[in-house]
Amino acid sequence: MIKLEKKQVKIVSILIAVIFIGSVVALALTQTGNIASAASSSSVGVIDYQQVIAAHPDVQGLQGQLETTINEIRKEFEEKSAGMNDQEKADYYRQSQERIANKQSELIAPIEQAVQTAIKKVADKKGISVVIEKMAVIYGGQDITQDVIAELGKK
Repeated sequence: MIKLEKKQVKIVSILIAVIFIGSVVALALTQTGNIASAASSSSVGVIDYQQVIAAHPDVQGLQGQLETTINEIRKEFEEKSAGMNDQEKADYYRQSQERIANKQSELIAPIEQAVQTAIKKVADKKGISVVIEKMAVIYGGQDITQDVIAELGKK
């Protein structure tokens, strides 16, 4: 067997450590490259959601229904709150606002569902794996707003 001096043992140990660290760094760099190439191959779409909702064909009818509901609730509030004290009026006003919000949610739900379906259909056609609200994006992404509006117009 070869007898090594302490100095030689230290040198061999340092060489082994350097080789080990170098291989870990090389492995990390190759894995980072794979992640970066995977991210660049996936496509990201951006959409102006408010514009799409506003362009939906049923939105005009929805606004009319909502205005009618608001007017009915307002009239009902004025009639019923005439004999109430301030606290009762405040409570009844809060209840009226909740009824309006519930009606609005009820009316907008089918439109939002149709928009979500159109977004998915356009994204699938274009090979887009992620769609983000346009306001959240600083740079990049493929704008699919007009394509989704056109998809909604087909129905």
